[in-house]
Amino acid sequence: MGFNKAGSNQSGMIFSQIPNSRTADEVIHQIEELVLQGVLKPGDRIPGERALSKSLNVSRPVLREALQELEARRLLVTRPGEGTVVADVVGTVFQEPIVNLIRKHPKATADYVEFRRQIEGITAEMAASRATEADCELLTRLMQTMIDSHELQDFSAEAAVDVQFHQAIGECAHNIVLLHMLRSCYRLLEQGVFINRSRLYSHNGSRNALLAQHKAIYAGIMERDPQAARKAAEAHMDFVATAAKEVETVGQREAISRMRLAQHSTQNSSDPAATAAKAK
Repeated sequence: MGFNKAGSNQSGMIFSQIPNSRTADEVIHQIEELVLQGVLKPGDRIPGERALSKSLNVSRPVLREALQELEARRLLVTRPGEGTVVADVVGTVFQEPIVNLIRKHPKATADYVEFRRQIEGITAEMAASRATEADCELLTRLMQTMIDSHELQDFSAEAAVDVQFHQAIGECAHNIVLLHMLRSCYRLLEQGVFINRSRLYSHNGSRNALLAQHKAIYAGIMERDPQAARKAAEAHMDFVATAAKEVETVGQREAISRMRLAQHSTQNSSDPAATAAKAK
């Protein structure tokens, strides 16, 4: 896309010249549309005043007025050393008190995976029908990054590109409401509210299975086969549901085992007979 986060960018290509009256309102509308469509994401840096005024074909005072208004609307924010960036406009599905309750109740994880199974299936189906050539190019890049991370056995990188891949599929569906709802869901996933992704990727056999599933979703979209894409996405979430339960069970077993070991060590250290036996 030619746009980098908090660094040098070549983002002029995403902005188009304003041909008519060149008012601040028209600048505001264009930037709002880019944020709404998911072209500009939280943390993406807005070009400098000179470059952006040239790209939009507006005067710098008009641009300045527009940027100030967008900051007032909390869509943009100015950060020291970074310039003007897109604000964190990704909402949350739940408020923090509910998130804290969800963390304590295992059924919430099952419900989350059940919900995602349906929504991921619909999203992949729509993506297979609507993805543009540029969408497919981005998906291909992310798929290759996932494969590279897999071969390097870089769990954290693989888990990170996993989320990026699913977000990109949401963008391929070209439905604004769906896009932002998915981003909000993935925010909770990144925070580990429902599933410990690092544990999931390190779970026995999961990495190979997850890569194969992502390849199947990718193939369905690239082959323009909505039903194949949907089935692959649903099968992926079925696997995640099963693997997440197994990871949770293993984690519980490990926690109990550690407590038993700690208790055994404490008892032995306080038992004079055991200490004497060790001395012999």
